[in-house]
Amino acid sequence: MAVGNHGYYHPQGGSQDEPARRCFEKREAQSLTPESFSITFPSPEDFARRHGSPSSMPSTVNARIPLSLLEAIRRIDTPPEPTDTEYVPELRNKRLGLSDTVFTQIRRYSDAMKRGQPIPSAEAEGLGTLIGRRPDADELFRSAGRILARDIYESVSPARRSAMHNLPGFMGRRLALKQLRVIAGRYFGGTLEKTGSSLSFKVPDSATVNGSSGSAGCIFYETALRELLDLVADGLDNVEHVQCVHRGDGICEWRAEWGPHKE
Repeated sequence: MAVGNHGYYHPQGGSQDEPARRCFEKREAQSLTPESFSITFPSPEDFARRHGSPSSMPSTVNARIPLSLLEAIRRIDTPPEPTDTEYVPELRNKRLGLSDTVFTQIRRYSDAMKRGQPIPSAEAEGLGTLIGRRPDADELFRSAGRILARDIYESVSPARRSAMHNLPGFMGRRLALKQLRVIAGRYFGGTLEKTGSSLSFKVPDSATVNGSSGSAGCIFYETALRELLDLVADGLDNVEHVQCVHRGDGICEWRAEWGPHKE
């Protein structure tokens, strides 16, 4: 698969994340197939019944959220070696990530992202539910979080990325914190605040919180935050999930230490 803009993949050939490559053989026996599972999205009415009235929930999410979830499925379900391409017709019938439905949705979300057009929240929730039903859900949520974080980071201008890492300690950290706050609101619909030496990342309406019976859906946001801290703040990845909707809290919150800049 060829890599397009923003690091997303297309079906003409190319490489994929190393974790996905190492685990492909195991996934071959585990993941859902196009025949056994189809991509369906809850209606706005179903979504409202589960999460409250439309006035109490976001109607849309950033297109990068569902796009990263589908890309994780695509990459993990793709054969790891070029020699496997001869089996693609057969694999397309077995692997959900190789289906025409997924290709079509990836193209749609990619176009929406380029236009700055948001996606209905119910669609992102539907993808979270789809992933949550797979036996490799944890790995998929982690992969999607990494994909999302790296793409967001690449969307930041090279000059700003350089300044965050190369300006003197206090100035670079201040710029990095400002960028993380923008990212939290623009892409996650959340907030990021600093209190003392601690960061608090809150997401009031997670698109994947109901992706499984437990807190597996929260792995997506936690992994994205860890990756962003690593990319923006040089490796501050000590993240703790201190509040969770699945534990009876009203919001999902993660905290991380905001230490000094690494020289």
